Amino acid sequence: MSRPARIVLNDAIVRLDGISPRMTVLDWLRGPMALRGTKEGCAEGDCGACTVLCERLDDRGGVMSVPFNACLAMIGQLAGQGIRTIEGLPAANGALHPVQRAMVESDATQCGFCTPGLVMSIAAYAAGGEGADGALVHDALAGNLCRCTGYRPIFEAAMASAGLPPEERAIGTGATAGLLSEIAGSDIADASFLVPASLAELLALRKAHPEAVLLAGGTDLGLLASRDRQPPAKLIHLARVAELNRLHENGGYIEIGAAVPYERALALVARHWPSFGQLLRRLGSRQIRNLGSFGGNLGTASPIGDTLPVLLAIEAEIVLAGIEGSRSLPVDRLITGYRQTALKPDEVIVAVRLPRPQPDEILMCAKVSKRRDQDISAVCAGFRLRLADNVVGNARLAFGGMAAIPARAAAAERLLIGLRFGLDPIEPAIAALGSDFTPLDDVRGTAAYRIAVAQGLLRRLWLQGGGSRMPLEVDEL
Repeated sequence: MSRPARIVLNDAIVRLDGISPRMTVLDWLRGPMALRGTKEGCAEGDCGACTVLCERLDDRGGVMSVPFNACLAMIGQLAGQGIRTIEGLPAANGALHPVQRAMVESDATQCGFCTPGLVMSIAAYAAGGEGADGALVHDALAGNLCRCTGYRPIFEAAMASAGLPPEERAIGTGATAGLLSEIAGSDIADASFLVPASLAELLALRKAHPEAVLLAGGTDLGLLASRDRQPPAKLIHLARVAELNRLHENGGYIEIGAAVPYERALALVARHWPSFGQLLRRLGSRQIRNLGSFGGNLGTASPIGDTLPVLLAIEAEIVLAGIEGSRSLPVDRLITGYRQTALKPDEVIVAVRLPRPQPDEILMCAKVSKRRDQDISAVCAGFRLRLADNVVGNARLAFGGMAAIPARAAAAERLLIGLRFGLDPIEPAIAALGSDFTPLDDVRGTAAYRIAVAQGLLRRLWLQGGGSRMPLEVDEL
């Protein structure tokens, strides 16, 4: 029997009676809950003005606070968890929270519109205990835009906050943990928002409701609710399906569940494929990476999905399941056309398997966009070379943004075979990219620009060769 859907909001249990689970968290906060400190800026997950924290119990019974974009997430996704907004930051005797005080003392706020989101991102970073590390602070702030104050004082406020004693940086308390334990297992009882707890239950719902849309993190699907104001009529939420949330190493590969958020998978991926880890850090902000997943990136079949070129390059396998059983597909057979996949009507993506890198392999990943952070790729690339005595024995060059689907450069690959890495001329292979692809002109770049970028990336890979240690480390673009 399902229990009433409940959420811990700023250390108080709130029931979701009469609330559509397909309402965005932002609309719920600013509407029924009248908490208007959280702002709406872009309604697309880009500006960070709507940043709030999701609170959940960690493996030790403590409270873990992660930032996310309230404009993209639907309230049904948060049932049984906690939300903390700018109004709920704990402070003694009505004083400012230490992060708010640091923002004031650094003169890091002006118009104030973006400030609540910035404060919440900094508070989550400081509470996480990552320390006053400049690169990590920049990463934590990448999903928040400010157009009137400047980032130096904001950065200073974040650095000061990260250096505070643990008791001042803490957000969730023992009382918060108790409340989260009390509502654990809270279910959505709504025919428009189905929440299976196992793969078998998911497949049964998939068969019974073929019209339902699968929802993992919702960083793409959430736009229908936030920007278009037309969320799907029926959703199947995947976050509680145990089989889709596994993350482990198994024999010769790493398996990442389709619903595992990028942020959770990042450390494991970066340990085996450092260049892929660099790319994932630019795939989106922490707010986005705390929601989005590999399964979602694959399921949308976007021609500019950032993970797909790399998965093509390293020969990833996709694990699928349906009523008739499970099967696996090479990733290059999954995407069949623009926004189309090889999934059968009753199938779902269960996991992505990344083969462990071999000692004779190198991988380079690159993303070229108009803005370094929080931007859609004009061209995204994954290059993997297998070498023997520094001679290319196998090459896989994959690109996104160059065709209707992410694709490999077959002609250029063939022309690399047998060349000494970084030493022999590769102009024929570079020129062959012009015949491998016929890109379109769009707002992110012309066809000629995209070809030039792809050629430049391949040349860059080659210039860093000539006996480089593996895996190849590259600067971010």
